[in-house]
Amino acid sequence: MEKIMPVIVINDINQTIPTLKALQSGGINTAEITFRTASAEDAIRLAVKAFPKMHIGAGTVINKEQCKAAIKAGAKFVVSPGYSQEVLIECEKTSMPYYPGCVTPTEIMTAIANGIETIKFFPAQIYGGLKAIDALGAAFQKIKFIPTGGIDNSNLAEYLSNPKVHAVGGSWMLKGDFENITKLSEEAVKIAESITK
Repeated sequence: MEKIMPVIVINDINQTIPTLKALQSGGINTAEITFRTASAEDAIRLAVKAFPKMHIGAGTVINKEQCKAAIKAGAKFVVSPGYSQEVLIECEKTSMPYYPGCVTPTEIMTAIANGIETIKFFPAQIYGGLKAIDALGAAFQKIKFIPTGGIDNSNLAEYLSNPKVHAVGGSWMLKGDFENITKLSEEAVKIAESITK
């Protein structure tokens, strides 16, 4: 996985290709298409077919039905805003990478008990940002975080510099028209490339 994971909401299937093309033109090759809309499954299927070199995953997956649909559509990874045992079970059937949202020690311990070592930390800024990641990371040495929520190019370097951060998710690079998406993506990639841990 790359260091930047755009979180994309596709309301209209026709947005899929131009949005991903704008991200790819900016140097980003990973995308998490969320199950927040009725277009999600079709958007993932189209994205996987149209952009075979991109790492396309499914986000906001909150139950096994959505997980099954995401896997059937060709998603390469699954992300949830919280921890779901039924989603984990579906992912394990096909060895699908699963990144559940965990923000408390109990949730993290549940993830660890089920063999998960990389978790989504959402919403990151609201739950304490890097201070929380440092504190939780000290207690759970093997856990890596994908913080999402409240992150943009102004604090991206700070997050990516943290050794406990595996990657950073968000939708900040998806603002404005497609030209602006490419511009913001280029800036994010440049920041990510400048970080050496």
